Amino acid sequence: MKPKKPSIYLPQEGLKAFLAVILFTGLAHGLYKGVQDNYLAEVVMITEFERGIVEFFRELPGLMLVFILAWMYRFSETKVFKVGTGITLIGLLGLLAMGSAKWMVILFMVVYSLGEHIIMPIKSSMSLYFAKEEKGGASLGMTSAISHGGNIIGFVVVSVLFLVLGKLGYSRSSQGGFTLTFALASLLMVIATVLVLTMKEQGRAVRRSRLYVRKKYTKYYMLEVFYGARKQIFITFAPYVMILVYGADTSVIAMLLAVCALFGMLLSPAIGYLVDRLGYKFVMVTDTLILVVVCLLYGFAHRLFPMHIAFIVVCVNFVLDSIISLASMATNVYVRDLSESREELTATLSTGISVNHLISIIIALLGGWIWQTVGIETLFTLSAILGVINSIFAATIKKPAPLEGMLKSQ
Repeated sequence: MKPKKPSIYLPQEGLKAFLAVILFTGLAHGLYKGVQDNYLAEVVMITEFERGIVEFFRELPGLMLVFILAWMYRFSETKVFKVGTGITLIGLLGLLAMGSAKWMVILFMVVYSLGEHIIMPIKSSMSLYFAKEEKGGASLGMTSAISHGGNIIGFVVVSVLFLVLGKLGYSRSSQGGFTLTFALASLLMVIATVLVLTMKEQGRAVRRSRLYVRKKYTKYYMLEVFYGARKQIFITFAPYVMILVYGADTSVIAMLLAVCALFGMLLSPAIGYLVDRLGYKFVMVTDTLILVVVCLLYGFAHRLFPMHIAFIVVCVNFVLDSIISLASMATNVYVRDLSESREELTATLSTGISVNHLISIIIALLGGWIWQTVGIETLFTLSAILGVINSIFAATIKKPAPLEGMLKSQ
């Protein structure tokens, strides 16, 4: 018999419940995310400009997260995890039960987003808490794989469900399929909430996050500004372009999201290898230059090709954007080389996330107005220009001297 593979986890109570919560939350998120944009476009009747407004409010919890976690600094990580899971459940139950009035849908989407953002950092820190010494990376990888696996299953379920409903004669604007999806997602989150409530209070107290601004990180902050703005245009408006311009139904959008998530799982290690092998500067410059082409094709495909060909082009570019954006991990490696301690690294990355969210909520509002006023061509040309500026900043990066960033040797 082969010897049993050693576990990456410490024999701690609550581990199985934690991993089960990650799985059920991932499944629920896949269902929710799989229908989100089509629900807004086809049932709630959100216009392109209003889509930017929705995203503005949906991203506010991310911007405010540093203050929200500071308010809960006396809580254990487990208690914060419970709070985030419960808030996410409330968001889904609201979407299920409170109708499709615009303000009501936006309200409960924000509630869901709040819970989601609270869970994000705690999920990572609890993964490290349960891991054996020097197995933190493997634990984070396992948590990510379980979560993304749940997402993929959720996306595929949505795609198959709406494909079957279409064959049965249900119209795209029929609320039945969306209600069924929200009900299933809510059931999964109820299970996740029950499981998380069985976990005993453990893990260290949540640390107060803080904004950390230093001159040596100026280029990093600027990279986050331009990358965040370009990425937000794609996250918010790329699915909406496929729905409003090309007529993509829920089954198509959900399947594309499943493909993106699958490639993300499979290719993340390869992208990480390229960052180590070729250097973060080369990867940052190259990936943003490729994304310039992706953005321009996305904005002008319907002008360059017949609509059926253009639709294939934008679908391919949608997946390409997702794959190439994995290279954003190169920025984290750059910050690591500049940082002198783990605390400084964490604080700097947290500040970068806040900068990213700030520009995201601004570009969400601006993007909706640009689309409505001058069209998607201008919107995605702006995205391409932001990519060029991002590449220029990345090209000016110099690898820090050994004494400038000391974290790597610690």
